[in-house]
Amino acid sequence: MLEKFVDPLPIMETLSPTSIGRDGQYYEVTMTENMQKLHRDLPPTRIWGYNGRFPGPLFQVKRNQPVYVTWKNDLPERHLLPVDTTVHGAEKDKPEVRTVVHLHGGVTPDTSDGYPDAWFTKGFQEVGPFFNSETYVYPNQQRATTLWYHDHAIGITRLNIYAGLAGAYIIHDDEEDALQLPDEPYDIPLLIMDRSFNEDGSLYYPSQPDPPVPEIDPSFVPHFFGDTILVNGMVWPYLEVENRRYRFRLINGSNSRTYRFSLSNSASFIQIGSDQGLLSAPVPVREILLAPAERADVIIDFSSMEGKSITLENHARAPFPNGPAPDPDTTGSVMQFRVVKALSEKKNRDIPKVLSAVPRLPEHHATVTRTLLLNMRRDQYNREIHLLNDQKWSDPITEMPRLWSMEIWNLMNVTEESHPIHLHLVRFQILDRQRFDQDIYRREGRFVPVSPRKKPPQTEQGWKDTVCANPWEMTRIIVPFGPYTGLYVWHCHILEHEDEEMMRPYVVVR
Repeated sequence: MLEKFVDPLPIMETLSPTSIGRDGQYYEVTMTENMQKLHRDLPPTRIWGYNGRFPGPLFQVKRNQPVYVTWKNDLPERHLLPVDTTVHGAEKDKPEVRTVVHLHGGVTPDTSDGYPDAWFTKGFQEVGPFFNSETYVYPNQQRATTLWYHDHAIGITRLNIYAGLAGAYIIHDDEEDALQLPDEPYDIPLLIMDRSFNEDGSLYYPSQPDPPVPEIDPSFVPHFFGDTILVNGMVWPYLEVENRRYRFRLINGSNSRTYRFSLSNSASFIQIGSDQGLLSAPVPVREILLAPAERADVIIDFSSMEGKSITLENHARAPFPNGPAPDPDTTGSVMQFRVVKALSEKKNRDIPKVLSAVPRLPEHHATVTRTLLLNMRRDQYNREIHLLNDQKWSDPITEMPRLWSMEIWNLMNVTEESHPIHLHLVRFQILDRQRFDQDIYRREGRFVPVSPRKKPPQTEQGWKDTVCANPWEMTRIIVPFGPYTGLYVWHCHILEHEDEEMMRPYVVVR
């Protein structure tokens, strides 16, 4: 086992624009293969990275300031991980290495959203059927928030992100700046992922489930849970901090793993934001639950911890919520904070009691209510696959909300694990969750509630773009659709599920 807390936490480098014009800032980012040290005792690991780094460079942008990014693919023609050509979109007649970039949580036109079939190969030699432009536009017409960007190529998203294609994207605005929350160098994004390694330092990703699938090799796996935790591309790092308040932007970038974070000294986090920006008020919590792709914006106050070392721990079962508990010696540890740095002269400001206005969306404003199943069945090779409303990617589009309309989506999870459901383009609010009777559903296909509707905790009462839909529960969300029309997707953000049919297109119409 690799020794924990021997490498310092890498701090993401902010990307500078290649040019600035009257209409916005211009960037170029190239995906390349590189060798990168991920732990003191590991040989360098072959990774794929934006600008050759894992994770990619940090975007820091201002609200209403458009950004134009030319994403370039300079990767090898063969994948460094096992590609299952029976997965939709990854068939043998498709290029093995394809990429397309999605700004997760970004309010973007559909041509810049990273539609899974808008892929492109090295040098744009081949492109997918929905490819539109080499340069994407991000209008940034949304409140300050922590987003992240990652690959979204159909059929191989799980592999491309696992190889390293992910990075953080932060939007700032005047409203948040006026709160005088901790800022650089005390404002630090933490992109958290799990990985496994071979002895030579290379990334390990299984080519078969257990037991293996006859006649298919490689064959997809239903989940991936690595045995080591990385933060900002380093295995179990440490961060030396001052005895003052720090702001950490937690991003769960793992393929399948949910985290339940806590601090080893039982101190509280002060959560100030979620997926789509600030909460209405700070919320002190001892634990933070983050499913894949969810974010939490927190403040940790180290003022009374001088000289101490505190571990960021994980207590979430995998698969969540009914799988085995994490091993305290491996996946139960994330990183370490060492309160050893001299206190700077900067003032340690109080956290405002009011952060932002987050008005609740009235249910009666919704004009459509959809009941959508999260279910499973077997494919032609007798493998279990996960589906949305019992439909595959290639089935006709059934969700066509109108521009500026508001809808309620009832997500009915009839599987044994939680699914983080992400809708592109939009932000939404969680209304409530309610358990229903498993036996009656299995016998008759009816949903019979067995508990009252439960409002989300305060930490989930802000704006969201990803929601954890728990097993044998109805999770209700209310969604305003806009400001663009066009073709988008919604999917489970367990990447193995997403690639294996748990993703559907939807279209916003006039």
